[in-house]
Amino acid sequence: MTDTPLAPGKPAPDRIRDASTVVLIDRDRSDGPSVLMGMRGAGAAFMPSKYVFPGGAVDPGDEHPLRDALSDACRARLAAHPVTAAAINPDALAGAALREMAEETGLQLAPSADDPLLFVFRAITPPGRPRRFDARFFLIDARNIIGDRDDFSAACDELSHLHWVPLAEARALDLPFITEVVLAEVAQMVCEAGPGPLSVPLSVPFFDNRNAETRFRQLS
Repeated sequence: MTDTPLAPGKPAPDRIRDASTVVLIDRDRSDGPSVLMGMRGAGAAFMPSKYVFPGGAVDPGDEHPLRDALSDACRARLAAHPVTAAAINPDALAGAALREMAEETGLQLAPSADDPLLFVFRAITPPGRPRRFDARFFLIDARNIIGDRDDFSAACDELSHLHWVPLAEARALDLPFITEVVLAEVAQMVCEAGPGPLSVPLSVPFFDNRNAETRFRQLS
């Protein structure tokens, strides 16, 4: 699928934008492994009043994240399987993930070669929605936060009720369907990792909704 050029100033009604979402997991909390989530506003054009992970569309200038933000395996997967005519730069996806986390939560992340962003899920918004994204979901441990992981004072107002939700309770929130699916995947990964480092998955689930018929596959 390729994007069709439009007249200047006219937004594409069904344009798919590349996006990054961050699943930030805190495995050091007394009530068990918890995930950071916030609620979108009731007037938001996309997923109003739903609890979501921080994230958003890739912007110009997102191509320069930290050098060790991605492993070689994740970088290769991100570069493969483009939806539009041009493949997205993996560095742009990593940069967008770090920027969106800082903007929406006020938290600064510092991934490293030993603990990088892990590409764990991909989903394209189905046709007919007011906005459509080709979203890549990145998992990272909260130990990579610079400073106080409970200080959201520098967050913008895009997400409200920012808080750490125990993984065992997160699926009881008002969530988009795909967020529920991602939470199930992440819970399994966290369980398998135990107290050890989170590892690159053998394959990445991909809900491909670029057309009317949903296709599910695994990206190896």
